[in-house]
Amino acid sequence: MDHTPLHETKTHGTATFPFTVYRGIIPEYFRSFPLHWHDEFELIYCVQGKVLVTVWGQAYTLCAGSLIVVLPRAVHSIGQCGSALGEYFNIMFHPMLFKGPEDDPCYEKYVLPFLNGEKTLDCCHPSDSPFNQAVTPCILSMLEHRRDSYSTHELMMKSCLFLLLHHMNQNSTAVKYNSLPQLSYGRLKDALYYVQHFYDQEISVKAAARQCGFSESHFMKLFREFTGISFNAYLVNYRLDLAARQLSETGLKVIDIAENCGFRNHSYFTRAFRQKYGRTPVEYRKAAHTSHTQSAPTASSPPA
Repeated sequence: MDHTPLHETKTHGTATFPFTVYRGIIPEYFRSFPLHWHDEFELIYCVQGKVLVTVWGQAYTLCAGSLIVVLPRAVHSIGQCGSALGEYFNIMFHPMLFKGPEDDPCYEKYVLPFLNGEKTLDCCHPSDSPFNQAVTPCILSMLEHRRDSYSTHELMMKSCLFLLLHHMNQNSTAVKYNSLPQLSYGRLKDALYYVQHFYDQEISVKAAARQCGFSESHFMKLFREFTGISFNAYLVNYRLDLAARQLSETGLKVIDIAENCGFRNHSYFTRAFRQKYGRTPVEYRKAAHTSHTQSAPTASSPPA
């Protein structure tokens, strides 16, 4: 069964140059990108409208010109902010891009502390913040030449990334382990894994709490702090996201999609789907197919 992995293992860029830029429009491309994490650094830069981003359970609203920095292995999500449309870019780069020869002192001094949890950085940086203003020229340059990054602008991209890393270190702080929310929230990843692998089966709060080694009450409290919603609401939303993807990408019957995604009551599935997406599953499928047909690029059109 195809689903969105919590731990994203996709290679971004190439093996020799692990860097890439993605363009996203919410809700035109998709309504949300659920909780996940990966081994890359990620910058989420809003160019217009609004985008809702959560990092370690904290929600941030990005407006035009604002920036989110997601450190490696931080659990985060991207979604629609109310009914607003939002356009943004993801700039993703693997830590190994900064690694030189063996025992590289710069890598050990400036990169490893972010990976080991010894150093952190504020996530959200409004357009008028000093960090944002310092790195925006680098970001805009990478966006402008994103299609040329693997052919003629590799050196420029790497120079921008090293300058970005410099500013990240200049604005970083040492981690106080006794107050780091990741230490409490990290165990909740087991519950998210549990949903990822067993979403098509009956899942109870008790079973999810057991995966994390928590009591039900403590689990429910931490989960709401971590995600901003209850575990049951997260489970339903996860299943609905998968259903929406299957509706737009496959020709499976609606009743089969509901079953595949863990909905045993088809009336409830339709009501929940309409509440989230504003359309019935059938209407959503028709709109998605129409949108894909109209937005299909011609042979001479470059990708976004």
